[in-house]
Parts: sequence; C-alpha cells; structure tokens
Amino acid sequence: MAMTTITVKAGQKPTKEQIKRIRAAAKAPITYTPDCPESTPEALAEFAAKAREQRQSLRRTKPAVTIRMTPEVLSKYKALGRGYTGIMADVLNYVADNPEILSKVQG
Repeated sequence: MAMTTITVKAGQKPTKEQIKRIRAAAKAPITYTPDCPESTPEALAEFAAKAREQRQSLRRTKPAVTIRMTPEVLSKYKALGRGYTGIMADVLNYVADNPEILSKVQG
C-alpha cells in the first residue's frame, strides 16, 4: 500500500507529471487498515452534518449593494487590481467611522 502526496499551491496549475500521478492514484483500490476502518453510515452522516454547518458559517454575511460613481473613480479603484471592492469597502468604513471627514465633504 502506498500513499500518494502531491502539493499544489493556490493559483498554481499541477504539472503533467502530477496529473498523471493523481489519475493513477484515483484508479488504485482503497485499502482499509485496522487503525483506519471504513466509515459507518452514522459517521458519514455526522461528517455531512458538520460539513453543512461549516459551509453555512462561511457564507457571505455582507449584503450586496449597487452604487453609482463616475467612471474616473471606478477606474482608479480598478487600477488597484484584484480585491479593489474590498478596498472600496474599507474606505467607506473609514469615512463612516470618522464623521469629521463627512462634514468636510458635505460642505
């Protein structure tokens, strides 16, 4: 019995050799050992319940909103690259937490 371990970093594509090893491992039979027995239906149901619970806790908790802005402002944020909407949210939070900034903008 052999264990196949392949590490692929986030954003990285697996090499042809890694894909070949993954496909070979997928075809290999599963061997259960005394220290790692086959899961019972009850254990599988418990795992499934925990997985559902975890997925629900990871769901987006922030509401989606639509705002209007000038194309120039939008292009400046987009120029910041990936994650620019999070930066926009940080700026809005900062301004909302600092009323003196709002009073300067409102005139």
